[in-house]
Amino acid sequence: MDDLANYNRERWNELVEANVAFSRPFLDLTEQTARQVVDPAGVMGEVAGKQVLCLAAGGGQQSVAFALLGARVTVFDLSDRQLERDRAAAAHYNLPVTMIQGDMRDLSRFADDSFDLVWQAFSINFIPDPQPVFAEVARVLRAGGLYRLEYYNPFTQLVDPEGWNGESYALKHPYFGPRELTDLFPHWTVEDESGASRQIKSPREFRHPLSLLLNGLIKQGFVLLHVREAVEEKAGAEPGSWEHYTTIAPPYLTFWSSYHPDAFEGLQLP
Repeated sequence: MDDLANYNRERWNELVEANVAFSRPFLDLTEQTARQVVDPAGVMGEVAGKQVLCLAAGGGQQSVAFALLGARVTVFDLSDRQLERDRAAAAHYNLPVTMIQGDMRDLSRFADDSFDLVWQAFSINFIPDPQPVFAEVARVLRAGGLYRLEYYNPFTQLVDPEGWNGESYALKHPYFGPRELTDLFPHWTVEDESGASRQIKSPREFRHPLSLLLNGLIKQGFVLLHVREAVEEKAGAEPGSWEHYTTIAPPYLTFWSSYHPDAFEGLQLP
């Protein structure tokens, strides 16, 4: 692992220590609720018997959801503490899940055409360039396989969700990238299981323009199937709160795409 990976591994281990929501294993899933966890839009179809890679998706949530649906699951994550949560969740359900620590930019331990589905959690923003990940995902996916990618909406990523001025949230930073955001947001305010807030030193995070992401997927032969915006609908949310902010500015986007290496063969791509 390079310096970036080691730094972000330490930050994620600290977030696990704080027991933030995305590091708490899901220990009460049924087959029905498991499907809702990994595919609320109903895109992926049946996964029983298929090889699924939960990429940069440790924490004991998606890995056991897929295992409950009958998939053969490998979870690959930078944080050893996140992987401990997957190990505990798999033991809770008595389900087989393979846990491997590593950097999403290097999937060399997996052979070509190893997986039917790659489900990537919100993680692509923690590297400066998504292209190596897209290339690796294309390599390990079988033709026709699915790739689920979630990332921060680049149009709203530099908007301060706590910066309500009485009328609006300010959209003021130039739209360019990739751009590291650590100088703008050096700390994350997180809540533990009791609801208590604390500040944690932020991982190194980057902004990727939408064109960089979409064109990178197209270049590798991914065909877009479905797009979903994460928008909350909470009437009466307090202005300046995360709940209020997400009714106005969708913070996350999710793409489902299918891998077809010859889809754009013969076309002149820029």
